[in-house]
Amino acid sequence: MTRKRRGFSDEYKAEVVKLVKESEKSIARVCRELDLTESAVRRWVVQSDVDAGRGPSGALTRDEQEELRRLRREVQQLRMEREILKKATAFFAKESS
Repeated sequence: MTRKRRGFSDEYKAEVVKLVKESEKSIARVCRELDLTESAVRRWVVQSDVDAGRGPSGALTRDEQEELRRLRREVQQLRMEREILKKATAFFAKESS
């Protein structure tokens, strides 16, 4: 049975990661107690390490991920604007001939 996707605040995730790291309990046990999935909590722990500079090489921090998303949206917008300008240029060149 699949469960409905839930959203958690950054503060909640940080508290769960802190609980995992500071307690003697395993991730599996913490997940059972809090009714969370192990895969999600493991991702939160790994991302916490990356954000703290202890992650694998090439891993992006949350700030870097957000910047990448923003830049990709900006590139998409600029490409759309460029296509509009190309079509407008072609239209007006055709009209003036």
